[in-house]
Amino acid sequence: MITLRTHVFIDSLQPQLATYLGTVAQGFPPVPGDACLWMEVEPGMAVHRLTDIALKATRVHLGQLVVERAFGSMVIHHRDQSDVLAAGDAVLARLGLDVGARRPCRVAWTETIRAIAPDHAVLINRQDRRGSMILPGQSLFILETEPAGYVMYAANEAEKAANVTLVDVRAVGAFGRLTLAGREADIDAAAEATGKAVAAMS
Repeated sequence: MITLRTHVFIDSLQPQLATYLGTVAQGFPPVPGDACLWMEVEPGMAVHRLTDIALKATRVHLGQLVVERAFGSMVIHHRDQSDVLAAGDAVLARLGLDVGARRPCRVAWTETIRAIAPDHAVLINRQDRRGSMILPGQSLFILETEPAGYVMYAANEAEKAANVTLVDVRAVGAFGRLTLAGREADIDAAAEATGKAVAAMS
């Protein structure tokens, strides 16, 4: 029995998110503007079968494959949205499911911190992150989602909506975590965009 935890289609990867994925991708890194599908299933080992289906069905590239005991995630992308959508449909058809079978998105934590202190900024920047740095005095936005994969859609929508800096985004494991930095007004706009994104996934 395979459970569909996450099924997230991103129509056009924004520059920061695409570049970030390139720093963590074990496979073929995407470029800005690529369409992307993030799919997470349970149990984890089942993701190999689904990856095989997606790659043989269309011309998509495999950007990432993460296999944990509990959950397995795959990220596929291509310049042509129709290829990505067709690959996702092929996987769902083999599972006998539709997108409505995915788990709804739940916000586990969200917070905005204004004018971050220098010590706090330095510690965040020294953590194991792949994105950009937060500067002292900027505002900080944090979002945590369950399942993890939904945080990618929220990150992409935030980057579309405001001039923010992508500090970190982690979409593997039990929870997804997003960290953004920027001016107060931009962070507020990004936070609003992530709220709408989460609602759409729910």
